[in-house]
Amino acid sequence: MKRNLLSIVILVLVLVNTVLSVVLMVSVVGTAKKTSALIDGISEALSLEIESQTSSDVNASAIPMTSIAVYNISESMTIPLKDGGDGKPHYCLLSVSFSINKDSPDYETYGEDWSAQESLIKDAVYTVVSQYTMEEAKVNQELIKQQILERVQAMFNSDFVFNVSFGEYMFQ
Repeated sequence: MKRNLLSIVILVLVLVNTVLSVVLMVSVVGTAKKTSALIDGISEALSLEIESQTSSDVNASAIPMTSIAVYNISESMTIPLKDGGDGKPHYCLLSVSFSINKDSPDYETYGEDWSAQESLIKDAVYTVVSQYTMEEAKVNQELIKQQILERVQAMFNSDFVFNVSFGEYMFQ
């Protein structure tokens, strides 16, 4: 009789253990889903795309240094920034250079000298940078570079321009 009673106690403990394990798993999975949704919401709010890499980012590392030409905008640009709410005008002093893939077929079309298109390129830079406040521009430098790159690539309808660099990046 003691053996049967011991078997019943073991069976009851196994069943209780199984039920508690199921309850624990349900609560952990629910919490994990909520945490994942929270992280997604925060990354969207901060305009971060965790898995996004543009094709230009991937290709930039594959281009040898001998195939890269650099075009510098001839002079620094002083760009008025969006009002930050403090009532004072703010400006960004910026010098921009573009990395160009000399092996691209479009490089032969547009060449290394962009002096004819420089005013259009300056306008693209001006348009992107002027939509930020001073605080936003300080924090989002890489995002600004990416937006300028996308505008210039759209302007030339090509991805032979693969990187944007800032020589000066100062605020007042």
